[in-house]
Amino acid sequence: MARQLDEQIVGRFPVGRRLRVLDVGMGQGTQALRLARAGHQVTGLEQDATMVAVARESLAGEPEGIRERMRIIEGDGRDTGVHFLPGSFDVVLCHGVLMYVEEPDPLLAGLARMLAPGGLLSLLVRNGDALAIRPGLSGDWAGALAAFDTVAYRNRLGLDVRADRLKDLTSTLSGIAAPLHAWYGVRVFTDTAADDAEAPADVETLLAVEEKAGRTDPYRGVAALLHLCGVRG
Repeated sequence: MARQLDEQIVGRFPVGRRLRVLDVGMGQGTQALRLARAGHQVTGLEQDATMVAVARESLAGEPEGIRERMRIIEGDGRDTGVHFLPGSFDVVLCHGVLMYVEEPDPLLAGLARMLAPGGLLSLLVRNGDALAIRPGLSGDWAGALAAFDTVAYRNRLGLDVRADRLKDLTSTLSGIAAPLHAWYGVRVFTDTAADDAEAPADVETLLAVEEKAGRTDPYRGVAALLHLCGVRG
């Protein structure tokens, strides 16, 4: 996904430009730190106090220049209007968040308002059109059959969450003036791997296969996750 995001950034903004980035639901700060290391001014917003502590600890170990380029705010992604002015950011990330939000449209509208004209909105969501893949490959035929007619599922943490369908998000993005510009699949072949599985010796080949599949039909359509990139008009 990082490669996909970088592709969109390079294709959208002048090389060397220091971008204003907002990472909503940044978790432990993996993407936020990566972009700060790349020279961008990054704000991370996260409501989980444990994740905030982990991100701050990671940031504390970075060189001073990187620490100065990144700030961390503990807060809810649905309250971006409380913290920031409209049009304050060139790039807004919201990765792995929508599945925990029962009504995502207000959140998405708020994120779009944070974007400057021409800004990039990057979303990572569970693919509602492929929920039957994981139970089907594991031999859970009843679970696979039920998954065709729902966007609800139970994740690996045992939480009941929700997925999004590409056509629905395409419509939503158009309605909030950040129409879909590009989309990719993420975890086409590796979604069934165990969480504690060791990386294979040929991990670079694995990444190359996933990257290729993530931008190639029909493979990307059955990926576990979808990476959608909208552009503010």
